[in-house]
Amino acid sequence: MTRRIVDISIPLESDVASDPPLALPKIQYLRHDQTIDRIRSFFPGLEASDLPDSAGWALEKVEITTHNGTHLDAPYHFHPTMDHALGGPKPAMTIDQVPLDWCFQPGVKLDFRHFPAGYVATAHDVEDELKRIGHTLKPLEIVLVNTAAGTRYGEADYVDSGCGMGRDATLYLTERGVRVTGIDGWSWDAPFSYTAQRYAVDRDPKIIWEGHKAGRDIGYCHLEKLHNLEALPPDGFMVSCFPVKVKAASAGWTRAVAIFED
Repeated sequence: MTRRIVDISIPLESDVASDPPLALPKIQYLRHDQTIDRIRSFFPGLEASDLPDSAGWALEKVEITTHNGTHLDAPYHFHPTMDHALGGPKPAMTIDQVPLDWCFQPGVKLDFRHFPAGYVATAHDVEDELKRIGHTLKPLEIVLVNTAAGTRYGEADYVDSGCGMGRDATLYLTERGVRVTGIDGWSWDAPFSYTAQRYAVDRDPKIIWEGHKAGRDIGYCHLEKLHNLEALPPDGFMVSCFPVKVKAASAGWTRAVAIFED
């Protein structure tokens, strides 16, 4: 048996349309020849020529949020409390409190690439897709949603691409024991630009962040800005998405991968 690992994460990088302008990451790259003074601060009297090839160390200074790059959102991101539908509200878990066994489970892929940008997927859509692929959900399986946004990463329209998951679609999953989901779009919900258009007409606040806010009823996590989901079959693989342990945070970065035992 051979283990095969498929990377389903995007890189953390500057100058790419991975987020709205106000949330873009900034990375300053320092080359080996730019850090000699840093090394001298530890070793007074050191000359650059004392080092092999006069080379110091390379490093990067990064200005990011916990929601840049491929990351796992904790229930705390969605609402201060969770599990209102499971016997009463409790404080929402922060990312350092998320059970690690949620983050390494069998994966299931739903192919929603045919839905247009701004479409809000429903419970019926999820049920139809599960029937199409012949899969019955099991508790703790990690459900990944492949949208049209996946191939738009880095393009100017990425943030506004693909469909999103509505409240009832999210609850369909969590009511069956799913606790981690993921999507290759910028958000688990439909792009804000489309939601704003609907809100301007109906003035219904329930449509704002409805997939996220479903975490108020049943606490769950979701991965955002996944990539390469087109390479995955409907099932038959494991997903690993352990988040960086940021104290009391709403999310943590992850190198999400799909693992196959061929």
